[in-house]
Amino acid sequence: MTVMKGTAVEEEALAIATAETCPLASAQTTAGRRTVIEIDGRRVGGESFALIAGPCTIETREQTMQTARAVRDAGATLLRGGAYKPRTSPYAFQGLGQEGLRLLAEAKAETGLPVVTELLDVADAEAVLEVADVVQIGARNMQNYALLAEVGRAGRPVLLKRGLSSTLEELLMAAEYVLKEGNPDVMLCERGIRTFENAYRFTLDLTAVPVLKERTHLPVIVDPSHAAGRRELVTPLSLAAAAAGADGLIVEVHPNPAEAICDGPQQLRCDEFAQYALAVERAAALAGKTLGAGGSVAVASPPEREPALA
Repeated sequence: MTVMKGTAVEEEALAIATAETCPLASAQTTAGRRTVIEIDGRRVGGESFALIAGPCTIETREQTMQTARAVRDAGATLLRGGAYKPRTSPYAFQGLGQEGLRLLAEAKAETGLPVVTELLDVADAEAVLEVADVVQIGARNMQNYALLAEVGRAGRPVLLKRGLSSTLEELLMAAEYVLKEGNPDVMLCERGIRTFENAYRFTLDLTAVPVLKERTHLPVIVDPSHAAGRRELVTPLSLAAAAAGADGLIVEVHPNPAEAICDGPQQLRCDEFAQYALAVERAAALAGKTLGAGGSVAVASPPEREPALA
């Protein structure tokens, strides 16, 4: 049978294919129920919209604490920050490592914000898991299968970024590696893909948001900072992602981006973050989602979370 592109038949065929190759991630597996992830009193998914914000990389105590306070006061849901940084150049700053984790722990203790930080190597898993409430697997490690299995066994929520040149099917297959180890708490992250366009850093594939919503029950997060590479593009891309139905955003914020060790041009300023968060909250409301702030649960009288699998 020939399946015409863009038809309901094709959509059904894709759904069936996803259920066959990614049975744990497939939306068909849960009969329409969507996964909602609980993280220290916060919810990601369903009617809740998560705003994950913080510095690209942990640089100093002052920078970390100032940023953490700013994003908390503006209503951020979780604090992001890199202690270990994957860099294209082996000579670029690679992160503070253990000291960065210590500063993240201090920021969490003061602000109450759960921490999202990246794990690069299985060897660092124990140290990262002592601090991280959510373990980030970056785009370059999306198909690091040993690492995916490790975080699957760790039982900690995972934020899995799409690879620079990866298809949505490959992203779902990567998520399957985590899910099959018994960890149901996986968030998928669209962070921009590599195309022929060179007017900006990456092409943010916002079509991926509704398509992933069709094919999987997992929450979908969007990273406009890495896609844009330019601060002035972060807000419009964020608003578009929220209106498209994303379950959250992960954005970079810095007290003084001009002095940032890495990725300064794409980081929002602390003093403009509150205005940004308000705009995002309004856009998310268009898609029927509520931004949770200060540890409160975003959905009034929420139902009990159902397991990811039927």
